[in-house]
Amino acid sequence: MRKMLTQLLGLGCSPVDSGDAELATVERDSCAPNEFYSTTNHRTMVRLQKRWQQVEDQRMDALIVMEGAGAGARCRRLRDLRRGDQVVVGMRGIRVIPESKERDRLAFAFMANGISSERQVETAVRQTAALIRQTRQQAQRVVVVAGPVVIHTGGGAALAELIRTGYVQALLSGNALGVHDIEAALFGTSLGIRLSDGRQEEHGHRHHMRAINAIFQAGGIRQAVESGLLTSGVMYECVSANVPFVLAGSLRDDGPLPETITDMNLAQDAYAAELRGAGLVLCLGSMLHSIAAGNMLPSWVKIVCIDINPAVTTKVSDRGTGQAVGVVTDVGLFLELLRKLLAEA
Repeated sequence: MRKMLTQLLGLGCSPVDSGDAELATVERDSCAPNEFYSTTNHRTMVRLQKRWQQVEDQRMDALIVMEGAGAGARCRRLRDLRRGDQVVVGMRGIRVIPESKERDRLAFAFMANGISSERQVETAVRQTAALIRQTRQQAQRVVVVAGPVVIHTGGGAALAELIRTGYVQALLSGNALGVHDIEAALFGTSLGIRLSDGRQEEHGHRHHMRAINAIFQAGGIRQAVESGLLTSGVMYECVSANVPFVLAGSLRDDGPLPETITDMNLAQDAYAAELRGAGLVLCLGSMLHSIAAGNMLPSWVKIVCIDINPAVTTKVSDRGTGQAVGVVTDVGLFLELLRKLLAEA
């Protein structure tokens, strides 16, 4: 019965019992009571003192913490729990409100049939452009989560223009995007391949290390821009337009760049901070970063995932981000078409 109640609650069903939520006290940092309620990414209400209140900072796989008298309820990660915190336990006094599957009013009609590689790219781009305009009109942020394939496929210039023209309010990525974007700006190559004609540059395999070294010599990406060393590219436009960026490190990183955050907890915190207030997230050719970002978002934030591999767009949705919709196409082509369409507005 408890398992059934847990599954029904996530679908939007509420117990007939209208009593208050049950609370328990955390006895040790990062250790929750055994019966703690684990959140979904859907809008959630808790009942306390006979009054329903909305939970703030909604995200999946968190706990609901009551932050003192009159301070309200808030999602908090397990590692952020502190001794003395009051957390919601059990199923009583909790109401979950799943998002409607109807997407027409949000310009998502082009995704009504799920993920498919047989959909016109132009249609997907046109609807994505409409979502971007709508998000900006509502004073919400457009956040881009991007992988290095953006640079490899020639989409760097288009993404840089979107940043320069104010369509992107934050960039979340890994070390590789920054490295190959800077390599392209300094040497015209990405992983040693000339972006002008797709041919291997002689000794080009060393270019990414030379790019990292140049940034270290300058003192960082911002210093490289201010000194005139870095004059184009995605990172250049972020610095020039004061668009925040987060580069999260991994075991496979070369260097990494000075700005790359190698502590995974700190990198996750930085991602979460930039996703706050987002109305639309564009995921461009990065499975792991896209899944990570999706797991931090409430279900009412729209996500469009663009990747040449249909398995990537499917995995983002299957990992709990049910609101994500996929466009199966070349990321560089998509960005160039998106740039042209937004430039016409």
